[in-house]
Amino acid sequence: MRRPLIRTDRLIRTDRPARRPRGARRLVRPLVLGLACMLTWSAPAGAGPSDTGLKGAIDRILADARMDGAAASVVIADAATGERLYRRDGGDRLMPASNTKLATSAAAMALLGPGYRFRTDVLSTGRRHGSTLRGDLFLRGGGDPTTLASDYDRLAADLAATGIRRVSGRLVADDTRFDTQRLGRAWAADNESSYYSAQISALTVAPDTDYDSGTVIVEAAPGAEAGDRPQVRLTPPTRYVRLDVRGTTVPAGGADTLAVERQHGTNTITVSGDIPLGASAAKEWVTTWEPTGYAAAVFSDALARHGVHVSGSPRTGRATPPGATLLASHDSMPLRELMLPFMKLSNNMHAETLTKTIGHETSGRGTWAAGLTAIGGYLAKEGVQTSTVRQLDGSGLTRMNLFPAEQLATLLLSVRDAPWYADWYASLPVACNPDRAIGGTLRSRMCATPAALNARGKTGSLTGASALSGYVTDTGGRELVYSVVLNNYLASSVKSIEDAIVVTLAGSDTGAGPVRAVPPKAARTDELPSGLECSWQKPKSC
Repeated sequence: MRRPLIRTDRLIRTDRPARRPRGARRLVRPLVLGLACMLTWSAPAGAGPSDTGLKGAIDRILADARMDGAAASVVIADAATGERLYRRDGGDRLMPASNTKLATSAAAMALLGPGYRFRTDVLSTGRRHGSTLRGDLFLRGGGDPTTLASDYDRLAADLAATGIRRVSGRLVADDTRFDTQRLGRAWAADNESSYYSAQISALTVAPDTDYDSGTVIVEAAPGAEAGDRPQVRLTPPTRYVRLDVRGTTVPAGGADTLAVERQHGTNTITVSGDIPLGASAAKEWVTTWEPTGYAAAVFSDALARHGVHVSGSPRTGRATPPGATLLASHDSMPLRELMLPFMKLSNNMHAETLTKTIGHETSGRGTWAAGLTAIGGYLAKEGVQTSTVRQLDGSGLTRMNLFPAEQLATLLLSVRDAPWYADWYASLPVACNPDRAIGGTLRSRMCATPAALNARGKTGSLTGASALSGYVTDTGGRELVYSVVLNNYLASSVKSIEDAIVVTLAGSDTGAGPVRAVPPKAARTDELPSGLECSWQKPKSC
């Protein structure tokens, strides 16, 4: 039930396609053997249709009863030539959910560059008098969404290594690279404490190497005896968050009703409900209120551990004066590496941070408006008809975004010639690869089919909106681009409909011979509702 943590520096890099000129065709189908389950697939019995072409096969899949009264925008194209092989309402504007990240991530690679790094600095305008720094100490954030408590500890150690033992002024947290708008437009209020809807700041903290910035991890285990309060631990340890433990340990076999939630407008996290003796510890990632203060608190504690005493209490929101002296600095991983946890795990906060960073780097304004304007300009250069698109955040968390499948397919085709394409392609989740750092949000999908270890794609999920867009190679060695966007359905999930389309493509020679439709599987009773990406439901092993 608990997902493993990953270290980006230990991610196994997937095989990446060599860059090819337009018109070239991949001659060999990617190797999809290696998991025993893949050897069990066979085409479904009785799949002989009257229309033996691709159109008939995909139309039959989309005739699934779960799509009655729903909307579908689907486009399939030859990756080498761009020829559209199938269209179903490809121009219809639907909610793309996290397929929005395809636009944001491609724009980030193009506008910032794969080698781009975020920087966090410690500076001062004060003067040294022996071991005393007379003046304020500034912690200046560059927008890094991957800064860990250990990184702040290293900054404190580097400062202490200069001989400073006392700061007569205050610690000032400078988050002015971005504006003060913390949440995206039309984000749901009931997601406020959910880690996939954290506040955005140029200065923040990630609690582990999934890099969910602006959150803390709360672990609650049963007490020693029935009637005891649960034992609660916070990662990273910080006084910025106050724990209000109201839960109770109940006898073994009792109902587990433990809940962890932050109260609106505060940093008080309430742990309530019951947890039985012998139960596994509950583990929740919870957002903080004002992550700038969170970062300042974590750094302040690190300074104290390293023997640096700061006289005043931390202050936030003030810019570092020009001419300040640099005392210590931390650089993030390059963007090409950040793409992996960002896209594999569909990290919303990475998307929003990159959007504001794009705005800062292209116009000097770290705002959503500036970033989205630059992203739109990039998309237009790639041939996307931006007049048919509405993008109001970087992640797809808002329900106001609209993308036609045709424009997502256009983007997927266009980026194949980009110099950074191999790194970007490697960031897409791989169907049925059980390694979470490679399979990502597709790691349990399309197993035991020709799409396993073949299809790559970006998933997307909101209530009533689901999408899957990416690349797959058919049995004839032809690489295909696909974009499937489904909206307005009432079923708990339509993921198996998306999968059936991609598996049909992977198991057919779309250039010759009949195409046999693979019928969608019924939704599993344990399948997550399509309102959440599987990586967003952290305790689940989707």
